[in-house]
Amino acid sequence: MSDDDIIQNSCPEARACGGTYTANTMACAIEAMGMTLPYSSSRSGANWLKLAECYSAGAYLEILIKLGLEPRDIITKKSLRNAMVVVMALGGSTSAVLHLIAIARSVDLELTLDDFQEVSDEVPLLVDLNPSGEHVMEDLHKIGGTPAVMRYLLEQGFLDGDCLTVSGLPLEVLAKFADRLPEGQQIIRPIKDPIKSTAHIQIFYGNIAPEGSVANINGKEGLYFSGPALIFEGEESMLAAISENTMSFKGKVIVIRGEGPKGGPGMPEMLTATSAIMGAGLEKDVALLTDGRFSGDLRGYFVGHICPEAQDGGPIGLVQNGDIITIDVRKRRVDVQLTDEELAERKKKWVAPQYKALSGVLYKYIKNVQPASRGCVTV
Repeated sequence: MSDDDIIQNSCPEARACGGTYTANTMACAIEAMGMTLPYSSSRSGANWLKLAECYSAGAYLEILIKLGLEPRDIITKKSLRNAMVVVMALGGSTSAVLHLIAIARSVDLELTLDDFQEVSDEVPLLVDLNPSGEHVMEDLHKIGGTPAVMRYLLEQGFLDGDCLTVSGLPLEVLAKFADRLPEGQQIIRPIKDPIKSTAHIQIFYGNIAPEGSVANINGKEGLYFSGPALIFEGEESMLAAISENTMSFKGKVIVIRGEGPKGGPGMPEMLTATSAIMGAGLEKDVALLTDGRFSGDLRGYFVGHICPEAQDGGPIGLVQNGDIITIDVRKRRVDVQLTDEELAERKKKWVAPQYKALSGVLYKYIKNVQPASRGCVTV
């Protein structure tokens, strides 16, 4: 029995719920970007080789210093695109949109929501990974891990092989040392027979999200949803309501607001809210809009990162109970059935919610944080 088998058999709970074995979106993205060593994102933290990997990181750091290579030499517009491609192909979390935009800004590069949509339109979804899918990252590692996936994507013309990595070598050179995906493997679908011809991360606009929003559309939820708004000021109030009367949510568009970068503060993820919806079996019967973010298991009409956020007087803060909201996947739009004049009239009467922190670090954060569409950076 291999070390991987021992790990797998000793912790079946981890396989069932994700845990160590869940695809780590940002780890895969950063490896594709060239900022971590091969296999670091797909190798389980419980794998004994992880310790050897940590030791080798120090040796490569010394090499980087001698070569004079800095993060700005590795993080480029091309390498960021490589990261986006891998996230799209592997069905990674929508949180990657926030993080990669912020990483780009840290090296004075501009990455926009539209850049993500462009990549999403070009890259097929190739693997059905946990928590919403059949496979876990441990399965992927057994067939060659992230390097094998990148070799395949590079050979198919989706990645730029000229990009430098922290090994000091270009991506195309590293790819030659990676194993090919084995014949007959059932985890990574072929380019010609993907799970979905375009990627799952979709950028929606509309009169509720004039500056954009992010949705996870995996093809299982349908293409259109319309219903009356059910408004909640924060996730906790929604959770209390669904536990009291689950069926009253059916057919509604749930709006959880006040959870954006300023309103949260910090843009908390709506993992408990989405879990409650799916636990109640309502993922096909409701939609959820929020200026917060999602992560993990998403199987429904969930649209997050809505900009401008409610705290800033965005349209999501003007919607009222009963307003009809429509999510159109084909058009990539989320709209409330109100005219511009009606929204403007509501804006005149709108009163900004009090900040949830009035002093200290959180207050400084609220005053300085940028919108989700700009990566929630504070500079």
